[in-house]
Amino acid sequence: MVTGRDEPRVSVLLPARDASATLAACLRSLARQSETRWECILVDDASRDDTRAIARTFARGDPRFRIVAGPGRGIAPALQAGLEHCRAPWVARMDADDWMHRERLAAQLDALRQAPQLVGVGCHVRLFPRARLTEGRRDYERWLLSMRSERDVRRDAFVECPLAHPTWLLRRELLDRLGYRDCGFPEDYDLLLRILAAGHELGVVPRRLLGWRDEPNRLSRRHPAYSDAAFTACKAEHLATGLLADTAEYVLWGYGGTGRSLRRALAEHDRAPSHIVELHPGRLGQRIHGAPVVGPDALPTLRGRKLIASVAGAGPRGQIRHALARAGFDELRDFVCAA
Repeated sequence: MVTGRDEPRVSVLLPARDASATLAACLRSLARQSETRWECILVDDASRDDTRAIARTFARGDPRFRIVAGPGRGIAPALQAGLEHCRAPWVARMDADDWMHRERLAAQLDALRQAPQLVGVGCHVRLFPRARLTEGRRDYERWLLSMRSERDVRRDAFVECPLAHPTWLLRRELLDRLGYRDCGFPEDYDLLLRILAAGHELGVVPRRLLGWRDEPNRLSRRHPAYSDAAFTACKAEHLATGLLADTAEYVLWGYGGTGRSLRRALAEHDRAPSHIVELHPGRLGQRIHGAPVVGPDALPTLRGRKLIASVAGAGPRGQIRHALARAGFDELRDFVCAA
């Protein structure tokens, strides 16, 4: 346990609102960490249940738990309020309805010690309760488990958020500088894309060190800021200021549901496809919103243009990556995959 003279190595930033049903189990998982040099900044964000009473019980028995009153305006302001109280050089995220493996903090700190070029790491998760998981959620879990290095995180950053937010362990100095924004986007995804855009690298500890609760009533399943449209809008803003910063046109590979949504979102930033690459024979030779529809055999003539491959599924993305590499396109410089 941390004494009065010890400085914590990790500040665990934990917002909670009406979390009385799950908070005690969450805090017990933190109390049993093998890495003991931590503090927990628990932001009670205007809870109307016994959340604060439960937090106070833990704080009375362990001074590493510190309770902060949140502004009651949502998760991004609550995270910012808690961040002001974090003292450690590293900040770990945690949600009040999840639990962490007892070696989580130790393993992540060790990974950062071995890779000083990283500004933070996540880890793998196990979604629960298992009986209620849809096949789509199981696919998402499998995709998260495929993230094993900083290269994977950067390569697939526009597919979906490649690191589950409650697994993050980041430099506090970086969080102090960039912070969480409350702008209608998923606050975690927006921050991750800003971290990568600033040239920093985020790694992964490829171990399941967090139990990530998946319930129909959790914030990420019901708030408009976490809708499919909000995620797409977030991607579009960062693509417009990143890959497409110097051009108003791009090549769009794929015009299914994901491609159509992304085209509409990018149009809000005055970006439009010059060509659309498709495999559907009925679309070849047509024009969609003024852009000619061409097949992959036209790729050599499109060199020098930025390309966005917007298709769902790891298998199709792998095939597209292979075709683009053969055509001389360099991933991240010339094209990105986005779902």
